[in-house]
Amino acid sequence: MTSLALVLADDVAFRDWYDRTLPHVYRYLLTRCGGETQLAEDLTQQTFVEAVRNPDRFDGRSNIVTWLCAIGRHKLVDHYRRSGREARRGAELVLVSHHDPWSDTETRDSVERVLARLPGDQRLALVFRYLDDLSVRHVAAALGRSESAAESLLSRARESFRRAYEAQTDA
Repeated sequence: MTSLALVLADDVAFRDWYDRTLPHVYRYLLTRCGGETQLAEDLTQQTFVEAVRNPDRFDGRSNIVTWLCAIGRHKLVDHYRRSGREARRGAELVLVSHHDPWSDTETRDSVERVLARLPGDQRLALVFRYLDDLSVRHVAAALGRSESAAESLLSRARESFRRAYEAQTDA
């Protein structure tokens, strides 16, 4: 029996585990959902249901929150695949600055607002590539596309992001 299975078997331990991990998983998904709270809540719920149904899949090689976020990432990809959202034409993300944009709250909020306005597949591609630091090959696999299609999507997404970000900062 895995350590997670032991936690799930004890009501008090389960509640403590759930209360500690839920905010991390929800924040991870909320950022990647473009601020769509209902979607983030649904995916968070699906993530925990999956974890509770399959506790033996947690092998302990990673942090439990990392494992839960990976489940959440798969649920998010599945959602966008099912939704059939199409990418807009044209895109090319220019790096906002050479410093870490997440260290500046105002910049981070601006970036998150712009990401929220992008089509789901573009947002997901950018998040996987630049926030999750996945290779193009892994982005392609996560999105169920060829590497060249993922490169093309990333190119369009970067351009869409650049245009939206410039429009927001000019306003």
